[in-house]
Amino acid sequence: MSETLIAPEAPGAAEPAPIPDTAPRREIHVLRFDRIDRTLHGFLMLSFLGLAFTGMPVLFSTTPWSGRMARLLGGFTVIHTMHRVFATIMILVFVGHVGRLLARVVGRKDYSVFWGPASMVPQPRDLADMYGHIRWFVGLGPRPQFDRYTYWEKFDYWAVFWGMAIIGGSGLMLWFPVAFSHVVPGWAYNIALLVHGEEALLAVGFIFTIHFFNSHLRPEKFPMDMVIFTGRVPEHEWRDERPLEYARLAADAPDAGPPSGRAWMAGRVIGSVAVAAGLLLVALIVFALLAEL
Repeated sequence: MSETLIAPEAPGAAEPAPIPDTAPRREIHVLRFDRIDRTLHGFLMLSFLGLAFTGMPVLFSTTPWSGRMARLLGGFTVIHTMHRVFATIMILVFVGHVGRLLARVVGRKDYSVFWGPASMVPQPRDLADMYGHIRWFVGLGPRPQFDRYTYWEKFDYWAVFWGMAIIGGSGLMLWFPVAFSHVVPGWAYNIALLVHGEEALLAVGFIFTIHFFNSHLRPEKFPMDMVIFTGRVPEHEWRDERPLEYARLAADAPDAGPPSGRAWMAGRVIGSVAVAAGLLLVALIVFALLAEL
């Protein structure tokens, strides 16, 4: 019986090439907003929706839909009480956020709050980004390279401070007229009433149209950007949307893991309800304004 002999490899013979690893790499997810950020935004969203749906029926009390909405919520007396409850929630959210900022500055000596790519303070680059973005909209230039925060996100952020000062301040005057009467003249209440209603109408219109579009309804995010609900953003979105931050931090960014299915579904449901409710209220406001013409 014959045997097959295998000759030994000659010295210096090339080793077989390793088999390449063709398994797809799991995409990392970066934590953009921590649990406290998401919780504060959740209560901010709740309080703003509550204030809008309890304030607009009073502002447009002569329209047919305002009476129906008031009865649905328990009547105008109940609406006034609910409005103050939601106002208290918003004030607490604002105080909590400012407290976190003070803890960063005073406690951890983190002065990046005031300047730099991690700051919400408007900077000269934001004006350049806005100009470049407008040119990109009309096809006259490339899309700007954004960092951690875009110029429109900073605008949204500081709108809250403006709202707390103007809408919140005038609302507190109307809520506690006797206390404020010791420091302001009587005619100031007429101005407070006008300012409170008109600025609130402006805020509702802006949030439920411009903010909703930028955050959820623009083509690359439609029907919703889930990051504010899950806190996480996949690497490819991070790279495409914020290339400057990605180039600076990607090498050391820890993998936060994908969002849980429960968090994703809860965010989708809550966000969808909020967007639908906001757009419905905008439609009612437009109907009321057209009816007054």
